[in-house]
Amino acid sequence: MRIKIKISRKPVDYAKAISYLEKKVQSVCSNKSDELLWILSHPDTFTAGVSSKNNEILDNKIKVIKTNRGGKITWHGPGQKIFYFVINLSKRKKDIRKFINIIEKIVIDTLKEYKIKSFADKENIGIWVKKNGKIEKVAAIGIKIKKWIAYHGCSININNDLSRYDKIIPCGIKNRGITNLYKIKKQNFKNFEKILVKNFLKNLKP
Repeated sequence: MRIKIKISRKPVDYAKAISYLEKKVQSVCSNKSDELLWILSHPDTFTAGVSSKNNEILDNKIKVIKTNRGGKITWHGPGQKIFYFVINLSKRKKDIRKFINIIEKIVIDTLKEYKIKSFADKENIGIWVKKNGKIEKVAAIGIKIKKWIAYHGCSININNDLSRYDKIIPCGIKNRGITNLYKIKKQNFKNFEKILVKNFLKNLKP
């Protein structure tokens, strides 16, 4: 099972990225192309998953793109790294919960290499950190399954403008905040993509 690695250096329009993913799902489903890992960023964009609610939008002036991924409302933009994937679960274990655990572990393992301790939460999907007694989200996960092809992805906050989240209730969670890696630990997050690719391939081994 070969996985194509695609890394985009310039921000990619959200709608164009999802269109590419949808086409890739069809070709992977029909065994016409390799699976995919795509690392990129988006311009300033708010997106809403299938379980989002209108009252989670706090600023009605913002434009929110509705998507078919799981989850609620979130933000994408500069200073954030996103990894999208198209993975055929029928060639692995047909276990959605286990796949989510794998995606969570990929992020946890990657942050560990920067000496940042993070953890998953069964009640609230995503990756969290605890600092000064506060639990805050540093990575959000949204997944769609179609004919046992898992796609969409995970966004990791590196050094983004956290005030953008003030316009929404991120992921529908009111009692926890949002943070980024630079706020947790001021350091150079060089080679982030390389380390992420390594941990993705390692954790997805059959």
